[in-house]
Amino acid sequence: MKRHALTKAIALATVLSATSLGAIAADIPLSAVVVADQVTTTVVSVDTDNRLVTLKGPQGNEFPVQLTEKAKNLDKLKVGDKVDVKVTSAVAVYLDTDVDSGLPGTVEKAGEVRAAPGSDNPAGEAYRQVKVQLKITHIDLKKHQVTFENPQGKSKTVDVKKPEVQAKLKDLKVGQSVFVTYTDVLQVTSRH
Repeated sequence: MKRHALTKAIALATVLSATSLGAIAADIPLSAVVVADQVTTTVVSVDTDNRLVTLKGPQGNEFPVQLTEKAKNLDKLKVGDKVDVKVTSAVAVYLDTDVDSGLPGTVEKAGEVRAAPGSDNPAGEAYRQVKVQLKITHIDLKKHQVTFENPQGKSKTVDVKKPEVQAKLKDLKVGQSVFVTYTDVLQVTSRH
């Protein structure tokens, strides 16, 4: 994982607020993609007063991570400790079965779970989920293309490459909504 991606992933863990994931029960799945990446870093320095931890990545690159007051057990983190960072990203696309469900929109949810205060190993898990509702404005079955309108009113035509999704295009209707749900889960675990 590159430094930028790791820094972004750790920053994500420090700014999230608690809430719960929602389920999409009455929708028809069109496609899904899950990608996971894991990296082990080494603690180079810990500044508990300023809540700043410097980590070294597998290629030797060092980078600071600014933590919020939500990070517990920072005093347990020591120079030389190993910190495992796992990022899982998923994109799921669902067809809304209700043609008149409304205008395009965006909903964002986030949450976190941290190690209990006093735990020997600082650790935590955070997630961020963004659900975007897109309205279908045109379908071209011959070219395997679907045109969507986003929440800002802009249109984009998408080429459907996967044969299993192409087979489902005939079931789509102009005016239906498609929900694209982006979910990122970050797991951080320290080892002494």
